[in-house]
Amino acid sequence: MKLTQEHEELCRTVRSFVENEVNPFVDEWEESGCFPAKTLFKKMGELGLLGISKPEAYGGMGLNYSFEVAFAEEFGRCHSGGVTMAVGVQTNMATPALAQYGSDELCREFLSPAIAGEMVASIAVSEPGAGSDVASIKTTARKDGDDYIINGSKMWITNAKQADFFCLLANTNEGNPHTSKSLIVVPASTPGVSVGDRLKKLGMRASDTAPVFFDNVRVPQHYRIGEEGKGFTYQMEQFQEERLFGAAMGLGPLDRCISSTIEYTDDRIAFGRSLLDNQAIHYRLAELQTEVEALRSLLYRAVDEYVAGKDVTLLASMAKLKSGQLSRELPDACLQFWGGMGYIEESVVNRIYRDARLVAIGGGADEIMKGIIAKLMGIHPGKRKSV
Repeated sequence: MKLTQEHEELCRTVRSFVENEVNPFVDEWEESGCFPAKTLFKKMGELGLLGISKPEAYGGMGLNYSFEVAFAEEFGRCHSGGVTMAVGVQTNMATPALAQYGSDELCREFLSPAIAGEMVASIAVSEPGAGSDVASIKTTARKDGDDYIINGSKMWITNAKQADFFCLLANTNEGNPHTSKSLIVVPASTPGVSVGDRLKKLGMRASDTAPVFFDNVRVPQHYRIGEEGKGFTYQMEQFQEERLFGAAMGLGPLDRCISSTIEYTDDRIAFGRSLLDNQAIHYRLAELQTEVEALRSLLYRAVDEYVAGKDVTLLASMAKLKSGQLSRELPDACLQFWGGMGYIEESVVNRIYRDARLVAIGGGADEIMKGIIAKLMGIHPGKRKSV
């Protein structure tokens, strides 16, 4: 993926926005456990940042996905992973399937205002008993005339407290778990929809996360995205953009973790010299920066193939896996060099340490990525080729 002048111009816009509209307020948002999504998204919508790769017909820029990744990498440099994640839900988790398979009527009612920042979107897939195992979700949507009646609950839902609509995965029939599900847009104001208390999390604290409950919620069948029974397939496709976006948004915090650690260890004097002069420290930081660049190269290659229309399931899964592993290993190593200061919540490395831990869990755990990779390599049990 080669960054053109157009990419650079987009990055400058994003950088300015983050510096002026996000970073000055993140400490306040982290403390309160929520950021003003409706206000912030409206400002982003006015700059066109919420529909970079979405169709122009609905207010998007219509650019290829490399611009989305450039945006994610630049926005990921903000000082709160929770804000970045919430933006990613709006742009690359709750709306890709809607943009690709939704009817014109559905897109005009929900996608256009989401791109304009006039609506906050949320993706409702995970359940208390079905996180990475998407096929096991229990929420149902049964037909009643021209409507669906939805019952069930969702868990760990980002943007839940501020959402205007949910992109919901539910069982619309029985049978094969991979062909029994549909994606349905559910307005948050629909009778029977309720949002639980905000969950207290290890990290990503500026992002509101809560359970969502659906009790005999009636929505018209034309709120379904695409064909009935194709929801699992659509969600797996949607995961590809989520995983590429996640790997991209994780690069900034990793870079910042290293640069802030270099600054701190250079200034910190112990036993008569700076900590950075210790070979164990500067060698380890050099190694970690190399790992970040390896991840960036893997991501850029995956994006190039995705833009070319190729199936990037393998590369996207590898990038997601590498990002998750590095997001655990790198902040942990850096926090160790900060010593007692790293254990204090106010330190830069501490917030990155807490926020980054989710990368190996959300959007498909590391173990799920390994399973996908093994299957595509032909070495997973049941997929192994005879010799």
